[in-house]
Amino acid sequence: MSRPADLLKELSINRGADGQKKKRKIWPIVVGILVAIVALLFVLKSMKPTEVETTKSRSAAESGPASVLDASGYVTARRIATVSSKITGKVKEVMIEEGQSVEEGQILATLEAVDASAQQDLSQSQLESARSQLAEAQAQLKLAEKNLIRQRELATKKLVAASSLDAAIAERDSRAARLRSLQRSVTVAEDQLKISNNGVDNTVIRAPFKGVIVTKAAQPGEMISPISAGGGSIRTGIGTLVDMDSLEVQVDVNEAYIGRVQPKMPVDAVLNAYPDWKIPAEVIAIIPTADRSKATVKVRIALNSKDSRIVPDMGVRVSFLETREANAPKPTGVWVAERAVIKKDDKSFVFVINNGIAKQTEVTVGDKRDADVMISKGLVGGETLVLGPGEKLGDGSKVVEKAAAAK
Repeated sequence: MSRPADLLKELSINRGADGQKKKRKIWPIVVGILVAIVALLFVLKSMKPTEVETTKSRSAAESGPASVLDASGYVTARRIATVSSKITGKVKEVMIEEGQSVEEGQILATLEAVDASAQQDLSQSQLESARSQLAEAQAQLKLAEKNLIRQRELATKKLVAASSLDAAIAERDSRAARLRSLQRSVTVAEDQLKISNNGVDNTVIRAPFKGVIVTKAAQPGEMISPISAGGGSIRTGIGTLVDMDSLEVQVDVNEAYIGRVQPKMPVDAVLNAYPDWKIPAEVIAIIPTADRSKATVKVRIALNSKDSRIVPDMGVRVSFLETREANAPKPTGVWVAERAVIKKDDKSFVFVINNGIAKQTEVTVGDKRDADVMISKGLVGGETLVLGPGEKLGDGSKVVEKAAAAK
């Protein structure tokens, strides 16, 4: 190789070994930084409290009587009516909508009253005519009576023949008979007018009682009749009216347990739509007949709360409550929501919150009532518990209750 080429080669810098050494030094630094970041994130996460839903444990002695029997049924209305007209006619106007509250006697709809009004006018004219004829007959009777008086005076003085007196008497009796006939005609005409007025009034459909319209069944122009036509072209009602004050619960109780139910027995009713709302109620009556196909007996239950959220045909679960004697000992134990209890290795636990720390506490589970369970050992009542604790929640975890708006 030539001398200049060798000199240039000696001047070149060998970067391969030094570059690798620098890379080896950088990678441990990067890995260390990543490990530090992960550790920091873990520490920050462990320091942040977990948001949880909470519930309160309730002492059995203070939470009311326990359930002796649970059953399911439906809300029903004892007073419900398909409001119709008394006559067949064409609907002229409908004044109701679903959900509308109406008072007793309020007009719900009207029918075309052309024929009924014409009959009313005719009856009024006939009455006026009968009254005119009656007035005429009264005047003629007065004239006949005066003529009879004069004929008697003349007959007494022998100035007229006896036949003239007889004719005057006959005229008076004839006029009196016609007057009585016309009086009856006036009475008949008045009765006929009342019937015609009823005919006009029958074209107006009114609410038979106070309630809420749940169904609107007819529209203007349709025919309506109190009798079903069979073909479906004629409506049998203008709408369905429900008396919301007559709502009650009807449940089917297995005949094997009907002996636990007594009239006036206290009941807790829970609507399927509002599972956290317990409605106080009581047994009205036990229907004295059984359904052989289902082996059940129907029980009527009165709701002691009036609320717009309670509507007919809602599903409801009821708990028949035990009746305690005045001197009976108070029950022991604590009621908690079933969702607050978790099971691990055939043992039951709850998380009790104290100063923001969730402490895992072993409990003994007893009877179940609706969504609650009885804790016979491990709690005293009044504790704040975690509702629905997840698997990530551990003993000693920091927790914070969710805001009320998020519940």
